Amino acid sequence: MSNAEASPEVVPCESTRSAPQLLLPRSVPLGGPRAQPVRRTLPQRARSLIGAWCFVDHYGPSTPSMAVPGHPHTGLQTVSWLFSGTIEHRDTVGTTSLVRAGEMNLMTAGRGIAHSEHATPDSDLLHGVQLWVALPDRDRFTAPRFEHHVPRPVLVGDTRLTVFLGSLMGSTSPVATSTPLLGAQLDVPAGARLDLTVDPAFEHGVLVDAGDVEVDGAPVTDAQLLYLPTGAPTLTITAGDRPARLLLLGGEPLDERIVMWWNFIGRTHDEVERFRAEWQAQIPEREGPYGTFPTEWSSALPAPELPNARLRPRD
Repeated sequence: MSNAEASPEVVPCESTRSAPQLLLPRSVPLGGPRAQPVRRTLPQRARSLIGAWCFVDHYGPSTPSMAVPGHPHTGLQTVSWLFSGTIEHRDTVGTTSLVRAGEMNLMTAGRGIAHSEHATPDSDLLHGVQLWVALPDRDRFTAPRFEHHVPRPVLVGDTRLTVFLGSLMGSTSPVATSTPLLGAQLDVPAGARLDLTVDPAFEHGVLVDAGDVEVDGAPVTDAQLLYLPTGAPTLTITAGDRPARLLLLGGEPLDERIVMWWNFIGRTHDEVERFRAEWQAQIPEREGPYGTFPTEWSSALPAPELPNARLRPRD
């Protein structure tokens, strides 16, 4: 998925340690003012990273309207996770894949990749999240690749747990990650209490998709993201009077300063400027540093203009 804002916010990022923070979503149109709106909780000025997780878009349920043309990424991984509906993914390493509910698509951009995303004509209500992971410096110029994984849900008490990255409560994803990460969906019955054993070296984020919960006593409701700092070996989640569905994200603090602008992650203004110039030059040629455009693409998404000020990490 693209960050399709015409004037994307400049978000220089660095990992920080602090007290728990409740992060509220802001509405962003995906693909333009008439396109599907998404609720973005990360990044924002209050917090840029949760471990290496650097981007959280939450959308639907709504009539499928996603139609994102070819666009680039560098220095990151995209994680597509749906609750309902189907999206067709195409990319410049030759992948065509369907994103379905309960199945994870992981795209590693590395040194550069481009992809498109379109809701399928027969798709049900479209409902899900798009997540990005910042690659550490040692891996950020790796070869681009695509992986598909179907995790098996397990029961922890009455809660249905689906781990798509990392490990939680004895359930482990086989998908390798560049930094220690956790990504899991939890479906918690109304009124249930869930005690989770977690890695105290991880920062965690709890994104509520439906229902109301308390996380270690802190209330969190629909579309909100609660950040929890390192140090806690357990998390206690208590559902309200409705069944709750949430995502638990986690990871060791990245401890690297990154510059994130539009769909690129770099380390300096000059890097991001180069990534943009290479993408703009490739659009008419259809082949270049971002791979070869699929024949099905009739157009690609141009990059916005860079801001007048140089991109710098936050102090």
